[in-house]
Amino acid sequence: MSEITAGSTAPDFELERDGGGTLRLSDLRGRKVVLYFYPKDDTPGCTKEAIAFTGLASEFEAAGAVIVGISPDTAAKHDKFKAKHDLSVILAADPDSAVATAWGVWVEKSMYGKTYMGVERSTFLIDEAGKIAETWRKVKVPGHAEAVLEAVRAAGK
Repeated sequence: MSEITAGSTAPDFELERDGGGTLRLSDLRGRKVVLYFYPKDDTPGCTKEAIAFTGLASEFEAAGAVIVGISPDTAAKHDKFKAKHDLSVILAADPDSAVATAWGVWVEKSMYGKTYMGVERSTFLIDEAGKIAETWRKVKVPGHAEAVLEAVRAAGK
């Protein structure tokens, strides 16, 4: 697996999504896609990130972008998370972490002296042709959605 960087082709995937059905990345060709990977539904940082993207969803849409969040949680858990926080972003389920692994965001992490595998909070901006336009790794939530929106707007010029 090579690292996903600006200019590379976005690896396609098909995942179960919130609300039923499946989401295939290639079906979104022709639109910009903000693809963000996050560790877990209903945890403080992940909730803040989803709420921030939801709060700017109409501006992302106006700029021609769709927002997709992916975590190892199930689609049923995504449905509860969306309902609890009134989220409007698409959430896709990657319970076996195969997509996170393919995208290079399933990494060894450490907390309280213990190491474990988990999702490295990361965001990718994918252009209309399915190429990576920009990447954000080890994301800090405050101000992140706004920074991604600026990048989406800049990509449209």
